[in-house]
Amino acid sequence: MKVTRLPRDPGVSGWNALLPIAASAEVLEDAITADWLVIGAGFAGLAAARRLAQLHPGDRIVMLEASRVGAGPAGRNSGFMIDLPHDLASEDYGGALERDAAQTRANRAGINFAAEMATEYALGDEAFAPTGKVNGAASDAGHQNNLDYAAHLTAMNEAHEMLDASQMQEMTGSSYYCSGLLTPGTVMIHPAMFVRGVADGLRLSGVRIFESSPVISLSRDGAWLATTPGGSISAPRAILAVNGHVNSFGHFAQQLLHVFTYASMTRALTSEECATLGGDLRWGITPAHPLGTTVRRISGTGGDRIIIRNRFTMDPSMEVSGRRIARVGRDHDRAFVARFPMLGDVSMQYRWGGRLCLSWNNVPALGEVDEGLFSACCQNGLGTAKGTLHGMLTADLASGHHTPLLHDVMAQPAPRRLPPGPLTYLGANATMLWGEHKAGKEF
Repeated sequence: MKVTRLPRDPGVSGWNALLPIAASAEVLEDAITADWLVIGAGFAGLAAARRLAQLHPGDRIVMLEASRVGAGPAGRNSGFMIDLPHDLASEDYGGALERDAAQTRANRAGINFAAEMATEYALGDEAFAPTGKVNGAASDAGHQNNLDYAAHLTAMNEAHEMLDASQMQEMTGSSYYCSGLLTPGTVMIHPAMFVRGVADGLRLSGVRIFESSPVISLSRDGAWLATTPGGSISAPRAILAVNGHVNSFGHFAQQLLHVFTYASMTRALTSEECATLGGDLRWGITPAHPLGTTVRRISGTGGDRIIIRNRFTMDPSMEVSGRRIARVGRDHDRAFVARFPMLGDVSMQYRWGGRLCLSWNNVPALGEVDEGLFSACCQNGLGTAKGTLHGMLTADLASGHHTPLLHDVMAQPAPRRLPPGPLTYLGANATMLWGEHKAGKEF
């Protein structure tokens, strides 16, 4: 079977650009065999490889990555590993109590697995920091969303704390926010640093990772044969950890929504600008309305910088143009100036887009999709936590290692079939535009 599309990642991710240039890629150039093949070296693929190494010490585990580790979607997100319910289709992220409690347990299992990797591979607190996050409210409507979400968290018996405007300014240096909702269970990561560090750790443990080696065909004749431009790998069992590109391999057709979100990162702030801004050196804010603006301040590798993320577009082609990045960048600039007018001379150095995969009924695309071929895809906007979880659990499933958590996650229904293509495209983009409009000052 020919793979119909290869990944295209628009713009230069600032996260990856701040890191030292990676060593030359090991590119697949021969015909080799393995016991396990993992396709995709993002959060799901890396977690799957580590779990397979735990369950099958001595087995030959090989990963194929179309690009470079950290250059794709895993190195392009905002770096929030969120434990609590975070439904992008909801006004306040919450849903039914029982479902949200189950999602929280599952998310925390994924975060715990990521924490084990961070410890095992000595990644440090810049790569992985369990600091919590804040839902920032900039309007009365946003504040009410936070109050509603706080009531939901109280019903779930989950810890949280309301912050007032002065506390928000003390943290961020900005007077933009009228209140905030602090939840302590989120881990803040440097996404490119994290995935590159995990990949390096896996290599040291014996996992072979071939980069710049996209799979152009995948077929089965007794074993799974993945062909790349320079070579091939044959393995009896394979895991697809390619998120929305599982469609490109012929699975879950007309069941997945392909969405881009966008981010911009400032140049490094000068010491004078840092003093003018004030606030904490590192923090992360998600918006009180799910389609508002996410903001992070980082300090460390690459200096002190601010990241702005907003806008969502559905793009069935899984590609967007440079003009789209530039157009969205103007929205980022407006959001930045509104929050940080004291930094009016600070420009954006990097702008990029990153792919999300959503399903209509907010469930993943998991399971054995063909004999010996398993999917760990569709993370519904929580790729860091859910991708890690799904990679880990798919390795369990492929190994016949059944656990209560695996049973609970696999009990979810399959992704619901979407309406015909034009209706889905128009409806999804119209819904997101309306949601961004409703976000008001949170945008």
